[in-house]
Amino acid sequence: MKSESEVVVRPARNLRGSVSLPGDKSISHRYAMLAAIADGPSRLKNYSTGADCASTLGCLRTLGVKWERKDGAGNVLEVQGSGVSLAAPSAPLDCGNSGSTIRMLSGIVAGQKFSSEMAGDESLSRRPMLRVITPLTAMGAQITAQDGFPPLHITGAQLKGIHYQMPVASAQVKTCLLFAGLLAEGETRVEEPLRTRDHGEVALRAFGAQLERKGNEVRIRGGQRLRGIEALVPGDLSSAAFFLCAAALFPGSQLTLTNLLMNPTRARLLDILMQMGLRISVTQLEEVHGELVGTLQVEGGRLKGATIAGADTAALIDEIPVLAAIAPYTENGIEVRDAKELRVKESDRIASIAINLRAMGAQVEEREDGLKIPGGQSLLGAELESFGDHRIAMAFSIAALRAQGETLIRGSECVAISYPEFFSTLDELVER
Repeated sequence: MKSESEVVVRPARNLRGSVSLPGDKSISHRYAMLAAIADGPSRLKNYSTGADCASTLGCLRTLGVKWERKDGAGNVLEVQGSGVSLAAPSAPLDCGNSGSTIRMLSGIVAGQKFSSEMAGDESLSRRPMLRVITPLTAMGAQITAQDGFPPLHITGAQLKGIHYQMPVASAQVKTCLLFAGLLAEGETRVEEPLRTRDHGEVALRAFGAQLERKGNEVRIRGGQRLRGIEALVPGDLSSAAFFLCAAALFPGSQLTLTNLLMNPTRARLLDILMQMGLRISVTQLEEVHGELVGTLQVEGGRLKGATIAGADTAALIDEIPVLAAIAPYTENGIEVRDAKELRVKESDRIASIAINLRAMGAQVEEREDGLKIPGGQSLLGAELESFGDHRIAMAFSIAALRAQGETLIRGSECVAISYPEFFSTLDELVER
């Protein structure tokens, strides 16, 4: 039975301070998976503290990978690479709540010489998997599932490279196929309809693989060997989004974010927030294992509105919940289009956002593929549901900072999926 926890968020009058964020989830997943199939050891500092990335580690251990986590200073993960051949699992691979784990790791498992089962919690069992099943089957793996949903039963094979045109823009699917392509015979070409985050490509190069990108197509040649690395995982930009949006709510707020991921395929959020009126300056920018990392100095101003559509929607898919949650406080509101993918996340995020904003007294137009939220509104403190979705719980804790009265968020324990320290960090930054 699911335990219930609640958090009460009180209104704030300002936000000020400095924060160093836990390691980026997207990079942490990919580094751990590649470290597992690399030759030799890897040492990963600032590995994500979230439960999703712990699910990846649990699956790797079930596949015979030896790793040790040192949670002291630096939060270091040491992984002993097994080379491309993993051990047959003696139990199902428990992916927990992590769509990243089940989708990306399936590309590696599909190229092994054994059968395995990949499963997860109730929420994960509602996430669509045909997007990885179809191309992996075309490469030679045998995969059965319940109407395209987890659990996945995968019989590995010697994979063959394919040319695959992805029907849906998804960095997870692209990474899955590049990982599978690494283990396949011949060349694998993955073409995406819109450019998505490129952490999979950057991580593969960091571990020594060669890839080619031309436009929206990425190619990888099978049979390449990876080598272990020592790396610092940059701070998670999707987690930073909540603090950036909190700073945006208060003119004159001042916030410093250190060691933050600045990957151009993720940094569209910063462009949007600056267009809306948040003042952001970047210092100490450097490249680390192919990823840009920097420090942000942030100051709040008057917030205008925004329209998020097309390629921006794909680039901001994880950040849309918090942008939508603060939309009523903007001058012109926020409109989100082309975001049907939000319906199949940890919750139906379009519905979750609309329900919670209405509970706080806001006007919202819910559409099949997005939302239209007028600006110039005031929100009232209310009792809200997280819907078991970490990004919904965190988004509405930010909206609550400017609401009239206290806000209670039920099921707030779900933030541990990505950022267990979130509420304590937020408390340290707000002034009341």
